[in-house]
Order: sequence, then structure tokens, then C-alpha cells
Amino acid sequence: MITDQATVIQFIENLPKTETHLHLEGALPWDLLVGKNPERFSDQPAFRSENFRYSSFEEFESILIDHALAFFHSSEDYYLASQKIFELHLSQNVKYVEISFHAGMIEFLGIPGKEILAAIKAAVPDSLEVRIFLGMSRNAYTQYLGPKLEDAIENWDDLAGIDLHGLETIPIQSWTKPFWERASKNGKVLKAHAGEFGPAENVLYAIKELKVRRIQHGVHSSNDLNLLRLAREENVVFDLCPISNYKLKVIEKWEDHPLPNYLKEGLVCTLSTDDPLSFNNTLNQEYLVCHKELGLDIKNLSKLARNGFEIADLPSSEKTKWLDEIRSVERNVKNE
Repeated sequence: MITDQATVIQFIENLPKTETHLHLEGALPWDLLVGKNPERFSDQPAFRSENFRYSSFEEFESILIDHALAFFHSSEDYYLASQKIFELHLSQNVKYVEISFHAGMIEFLGIPGKEILAAIKAAVPDSLEVRIFLGMSRNAYTQYLGPKLEDAIENWDDLAGIDLHGLETIPIQSWTKPFWERASKNGKVLKAHAGEFGPAENVLYAIKELKVRRIQHGVHSSNDLNLLRLAREENVVFDLCPISNYKLKVIEKWEDHPLPNYLKEGLVCTLSTDDPLSFNNTLNQEYLVCHKELGLDIKNLSKLARNGFEIADLPSSEKTKWLDEIRSVERNVKNE
């Protein structure tokens, strides 16, 4: 097993990668906040320090929303943030990204969701493939937002899919299942945050009732062997974010993270950053943490990268190109 850290870091940097679990508001680059309000944001806050861990999801969400609302006021702000986010992806050799924006911001800001979608799409550089999702909380279907969510799955041609997120303690409401069914019929990819703070039963519901095959987190699925077997049989993908899980205390210590066991059990897992504004992390750091803290070797890091391309919404020729490059990078490091 290759353990030299410099070699592993170089390997990670050379890997073509994907990012499949990323919240746009939570990925707001800190320097944009500084530029918007240098008096308030010139100093790095405690929550972005390396050793900071949140006391609760509510604390995390409150801080994130407070900082996002300090920057996002218009569709132009979404364009500027997206542009910087995608530049960072390119600097890390990322080739494909799935990113969501929060439906609640449509109401908070009074901006048509289609304008936000268009602004994000306009910021995509030629050398990066991006698919845009609409994220919504479990109680998002209000009198105000409900019709806008329906319009999104019916008429937003550039919307790749939808994602259920937010507090898992909020019960699944009656609108959710039929809405997910309609979105699927309209060709939208279905995602759901489940099994992060909530139990394995939430993951099971997402798979069996919502027909989701893209689970965001799913950390607590590890508690149910029957669920893991079902996930494997149904080709369910777990879009994991280890640094987020650690800093939010979804896991108490690194050795509690299920990713190594998920790979051993043959589950399809990808690697992402979740909310870099809140965790001050990069995708390369996620890979390095998987090596240093979770004990994943070069072979398994390559597997995570390959999984991202295999499940990506890309032509088969593009997938083949990047999968071949991953194999080449892996061979080169083994031959050094």
C-alpha cells in the first residue's frame, strides 16, 4: 500500500473527479463574502477553523442561512458565486458536477427560480459538465412555493432533478410521494437526503416509496444489513461527504464512518464536499481524509472517482475517456 503522503496528494490532484453532492448556497466562496462586506467578513470565523464541530444541525443551518442571505440578493449574485465555484472545480481537475440550489431562496429573495437556474447555467465554463438540481425541504410545499415547485418539474428544461433535504425530524408530508412521482415521469433525477441525522428507515422510505436511487449521505444505513442488501440490489448510489459528517457529528469519530465498509460490501459510493462555506473543505481534501482517516488506499480512492463518472449524466464516450484516464493515473502512481 502506498502511504507516502506527497505521493498520495499528487495522485489525488491528478485524478479526474466528479462532485455529485453540493449545495450552491453552502458552497459560497468566502472571498465573495469578504468582497461584499469586508468589515463584517474580513476575519475567518470560528466555524471555518479546522477543529470546529457543530453542536447540532440547527446551529449549522442557522449559520449557513445567515451567511448566504448576506450575499445572495439577485440572480447576478448566483452567477458570480457559481462562476467562482466552478473555477475551483476546474483547479481540482473536476470534470462533472451536480449542484443544487435551495427552493426556499425563491421565496426569501423574491427571485423567479428560473432566473436563478439560468444564472447558474450561464456561469458554467466550457470545460466542465454541470447538472443543476432544485433542493427542497420536507415542508417546502407551501401555498407560495407549491405552484413554483410544480412549474419547475413541468417546465424547467434545464433542471436535471430534485433533492429532498433539510431536517429529517420533519415528517414526510403527503405532497412528497406524488410530487416525486410526477418529477420522475417528467425525466427528472430523484435525490433525497436520508440517514444523515435520521435513521435507516428514512433511507428505506426514500428507496421504496420515493423511488430514489441517489441517497445523499445515508450514513445510518450501516445499521441495517437488509437495507444495505436492498441498496446493492437496486444500484442505489450513496453520495457521501465525510468531512461534513465529521464536523456535524453525524459520526463521533472517524473510525465510525461507514464508507470503507460500504465499499467492501459492494455499494456504489461517490465523494463530495456538501457545503464548503460551512466546513472550509475542498474535494481534494475529502479524498485525502479518506486516505488518512478512513484508511482507503489508492485502489479505493480510484474506485470513488470511477463511481462518480459511471453514474454521471454523460455520453458513454465521455465516461470512457475519464475512466481510462483514472486507470492511467492509478497505473502511473503504482509504477513510480
